[in-house]
Amino acid sequence: MTRMRAVDAIVQILIREGATEAFGLPGAAINPLYSAMRAHGGIRHTLARHVEGASHMADGYSRTGDGRIGVCLGTSGPAGTDMITGLYAAIADSIPMLCITGQAPVAKLDKEDFQAVDIASIAKPVTKFAKTVLEAGQIPGAFQTAFQVMRQGRPGPVLIDLPFDVQMTEIEFDIDTYEPLPIAKPAATRAQAEKVLDLLTAAEHPLIISGGGVINAGASERLVELAELLGVPVVPTLMGWGSIADDHPLAAGMVGIQTSQRYGNASFLESDFVLGVGNRWANRHTGGLDLYRKGRTFVHVDIEPTQIGRVFAPDYSVVSDAGLFLDAILEVARERRAAGSLPSYLGWAEDCRIRKATLQRKTNFDNVPMKPHRVYQEMVLAFPRETTYVTTIGLSQIAGAQLLHVYGPRRWINAGQAGPLGWTGPAALGVVRGKPGEPVVALSGDYDFQFMIEELAVGAQHKLPYIHVVVNNSYLGLIRQSQRGFEMDFEVSLAFDNINTPYDTDSVAHGYGVDHVKVAEGLGCKALRVERPEDLPAAFAEAERLKDEFQVPVVVEVILERVTNIAMGTELDNMVEFEDLAEKGEDAPAAVYALVD
Repeated sequence: MTRMRAVDAIVQILIREGATEAFGLPGAAINPLYSAMRAHGGIRHTLARHVEGASHMADGYSRTGDGRIGVCLGTSGPAGTDMITGLYAAIADSIPMLCITGQAPVAKLDKEDFQAVDIASIAKPVTKFAKTVLEAGQIPGAFQTAFQVMRQGRPGPVLIDLPFDVQMTEIEFDIDTYEPLPIAKPAATRAQAEKVLDLLTAAEHPLIISGGGVINAGASERLVELAELLGVPVVPTLMGWGSIADDHPLAAGMVGIQTSQRYGNASFLESDFVLGVGNRWANRHTGGLDLYRKGRTFVHVDIEPTQIGRVFAPDYSVVSDAGLFLDAILEVARERRAAGSLPSYLGWAEDCRIRKATLQRKTNFDNVPMKPHRVYQEMVLAFPRETTYVTTIGLSQIAGAQLLHVYGPRRWINAGQAGPLGWTGPAALGVVRGKPGEPVVALSGDYDFQFMIEELAVGAQHKLPYIHVVVNNSYLGLIRQSQRGFEMDFEVSLAFDNINTPYDTDSVAHGYGVDHVKVAEGLGCKALRVERPEDLPAAFAEAERLKDEFQVPVVVEVILERVTNIAMGTELDNMVEFEDLAEKGEDAPAAVYALVD
């Protein structure tokens, strides 16, 4: 056995568990761990400007690949409380992330010592496991448990709090015999797979809902194989977007009351059977449950037993890892296909494709200031198929989900349930860490962008290049739209005359307040402003050039009309379309299918 400080053992454990990408800020109470990282090597650390930003970076990194776990580090007290929003965003979307905080010495706990707070108790509601380790000898077991809990069942974040003296205490530890704890995954039985397939094939208009659990399980290819084998259309949820490519013939479009396509909702309303795999029946997807459930049989497959029946009781359910369920049902489906006993859904699938080619929203607006629809149209046309988009809540996210296209798993990285403003920028930096050399495009409204704008300096310092599209209407757009029901427009405008921006008669950006171009440049990045739709293609091309040349984030600020309402509603059959709909092909030139008149 080898005697070493507890923090030296921690670093070796992190490396053995594969958690070698860290984001954080050093401080007095966590300096022992930083000293161990410096002495040992093997863990890459990205210095953030705010601990919440570091937590979103670790979250973004975790979302970039199967089995990845980002690490967030911070000192005692406010560093831990700053992590809470990041922990909430991660647990809401089932993302594994390890947060480690420093703490006052054990003897000082409960004495109101400087920056000593019971962070484990604060973090418990937004973690799968939160623990202050009071005995150095418990360090290996605490980290073993943390990694097992993060990975097992529905994934999620954990927090380990380390008192200063516990970090410094020497323990006996042998990394050569350390082994990660086994991960148990519930698996569907053959009988369950047969039952699900019996229910599906008894229907005339079945749909498969592909949730984030499919992506977490690394099972997207198996999902597509099942859809193709059965000929059944697939609806991805917002968290499952990319599990089937948007241009796949069986991709039926997203369903919901905000992030949805017209054709997705229309096809869902014609369905009579729904197989949900790894999804949560989130309210932005379902709308009112009476309409959503009416006339349909539901099967729900989820790895977490407590998710079954949480929103509504399905007609049949299976507790299983999404990938293992797909393995089981594929085996049965292949046998039935070989025996010629599977029904044909060619007509139903063709009906869904026809809706996809006819029920489209117009994007080709020439207005100045611009409508956001045109921005997303030009993004689809400008950025390559393998682009990874990063975003959080807001009209920017909702319109982006309606109008952008995603062609593979983990290419839509989105704070889906928690939706904290400010998440996009730091998360994008984590994504770049996880996808070096790949095209990454972040999408923010002006308010989301301003929340953690200081993290752009991290991208400049560490050479983390990506393009950040900021659609600026100088409004809290989603909140303003929701205030329409109250007949008010109250405390949601961000507009003011910036005394440092001279009046330009050729510009339409008068009174838009914050000069994002100047701020981005002041933080060491490159930035462009676009005011006319015909200038977007050249601006995106220039952003690509600047990103590649300088290896820093490049901000493309697009000046929008101040008031734009994005399509949404209260029910799947009650979506309000505020803009003109596409009537001919030139109205929606970036659509997956050319418009069928």
